[in-house]
Amino acid sequence: MPGRRAERLAEQIREELSLIIGGEVEDPRVDSVTVTGVKLAADLRTAKIYVSVLGTEDEIKGSIEALKHARGFIRYQLGIVLRMKHTPELFFVYDDADARAARIEELLSKELAEAKEREETRIDD
Repeated sequence: MPGRRAERLAEQIREELSLIIGGEVEDPRVDSVTVTGVKLAADLRTAKIYVSVLGTEDEIKGSIEALKHARGFIRYQLGIVLRMKHTPELFFVYDDADARAARIEELLSKELAEAKEREETRIDD
């Protein structure tokens, strides 16, 4: 279980990465990227960065590729801000939680509409 230091550092990394990606990275493919979370390894050497991207499947893939391409620059900028002995190695991962939540909402709405229709049909009989 990660300690409180790791949690605080992960939150600081999330905030700083949001600023770096939004303001320092000049690739237009990262314009719609939002950093949703950071998971640090126990030794603080690696960080899995969860990002959400608005757009089509191709735009999502392009944004992730742009982040992977700019990983060294982003890590360097993060190192300047954090002033740690070792800046964690960054791994970007697409966070599809929003898409999954929307799909669940869609399914629930459809089921509710069908249930209402069945109820109305039963009342009319």
